[in-house]
Amino acid sequence: MAKLLLKLQRYFRRKPVRFFTLLALYLAAGSLVFLHSGFSGEPTVPGSPRSPAAAEGPGLPYLGVMQLSRGFKAAATMPAGRRRHGPWFKSTSKEPSDRGKPRDNGGPRSRTLRGRSGREKEEDRARYIGCYEDNTRQRTLRGMSFFDYKKMTVFRCQDNCAERGYLYAGLEFGAECYCGHKIQASNASESECNMECKGERSNTCGGINRLSIYRLELAQESARRYGSAIFRGCFRRPENVSIALPASQLMLNMSVDKCVDFCTEKEFPLAALAGTTCRCGFPSTLFPLHEREDEQLCAHKCTAEEFESCGSADFLLVYQTQVQDNRCMDRRFLPSRAKQLVALASFPGAGNTWARHLIELATGFYTGSYYFDGSLYNKGFKGERDHWRSGRTICIKTHESGQKEIESFDSAILLIRNPYKALMAEFNRKYGGHIGFAAHAHWKGKEWPEFVANYAPWWATHTLDWLRYGKKVLVVHFEDLKRDLFVQLQRMVALLGVTACEDRLLCVEGQKDGNFKRSGLRKLEYDPYTAEMRKAISGYIRTVDAALKLRNLSGVPEDYYPR
Repeated sequence: MAKLLLKLQRYFRRKPVRFFTLLALYLAAGSLVFLHSGFSGEPTVPGSPRSPAAAEGPGLPYLGVMQLSRGFKAAATMPAGRRRHGPWFKSTSKEPSDRGKPRDNGGPRSRTLRGRSGREKEEDRARYIGCYEDNTRQRTLRGMSFFDYKKMTVFRCQDNCAERGYLYAGLEFGAECYCGHKIQASNASESECNMECKGERSNTCGGINRLSIYRLELAQESARRYGSAIFRGCFRRPENVSIALPASQLMLNMSVDKCVDFCTEKEFPLAALAGTTCRCGFPSTLFPLHEREDEQLCAHKCTAEEFESCGSADFLLVYQTQVQDNRCMDRRFLPSRAKQLVALASFPGAGNTWARHLIELATGFYTGSYYFDGSLYNKGFKGERDHWRSGRTICIKTHESGQKEIESFDSAILLIRNPYKALMAEFNRKYGGHIGFAAHAHWKGKEWPEFVANYAPWWATHTLDWLRYGKKVLVVHFEDLKRDLFVQLQRMVALLGVTACEDRLLCVEGQKDGNFKRSGLRKLEYDPYTAEMRKAISGYIRTVDAALKLRNLSGVPEDYYPR
């Protein structure tokens, strides 16, 4: 045996090509045996006499192992047309092979066909009902809306609308999602809904001013109840109640959910319970919802629900429905180039993105940015892509604090926030994204102390530099903006030189939460600030407070102290 092995060794040493050829044949034979063991039944090739797809396209020659992955005859216990894969093959596709089908050239018709196949798969949770016209001034679906110019999918839109109890979900321009309880437009040709979804090219997401609309079969009924409506408070009946709240209905068996559902169907954002009468309307100068009354004045039991209050003829119990107030949702670029550059300046984490959202709703014009942030652009801040000197946006977001950068602006809104809150917000953004959270490992590790050491002094110098070098600076405290949004927004809009009617500002109050509101559900169970950190930050607060008062401005809010 040893002599035989020695002879083979010498033979292959003289002729290595034959050795490698034999080795390759051996490995190929082993692979065939392994592949064959992973399947049951005989191989079927599209186009062969045994294949169910033979009539769908031209016949293909049997190519041995090269055809193994195309499909196998199902076992007797499996439905016809299904494939059984071996352990080596884990396909992520749920669709059968496209071999033998017409080739997709990416045209509008092919995208529509792909969209239809996607719609058929969604039948269990939503039913596609057609392509509809839309108008930026008068929306077809007038409920909640959100945009994502990078990751929008049909399922995401349907899921968000269903979660909030809407009956319809519509997708437009490949990236925009609209929800509603009623379709208020005419049908359009299917060929006009021809834009691919940004997050899944296999589906269609409407077109230009065209909505692909689905009826949500599994909308959560509980979400449509008053539990999903926002309680606004108890208010005195307005003088011209029939004008302030134009829709009404007598409900002898009154309950909160019945009134909310009635106003939702009528497409009004406010539901006001007045004893046995349900009234619906919008926030307006006649009914601004600014002067809340003691809730005991509205504590009259509902006729249909023993444990609910339904207000009275003189004191209305008001809820905000899921209907979106569209009076302040239209936005566009400035019609002519701005003569002055206005900065929206803040330290990172001070609420700049939220302020931009409010300004866009209040003025109807896009805001710009000193830097480009793709995630903000994808969420609907379309001015993000414009150069900050383009003059097409109403104001420019910036975190800069150098003299040269500050002096390049003609005026500024300086947004200041409690440094303890601002530092934590920026740390969460840095390690968790705009609406995410930093991990506990980051808070407990070296990242947090280093971050505070570097950023806390910047919080003070940022404000001091803008007070020193800014030409015309309006100081707005984040805490005041949250507490008294209407008044503070009026100040900001006045500096921007835009006339915004009160009804539009009242609409902003109802839509004040944008896409970048971080949930308050996840909070740290401990104070991340050490005694040394608090001592340093308190010194920075006193410095900024003194600088503000030196310019005859109100100092920092009282809740900055003590810590």
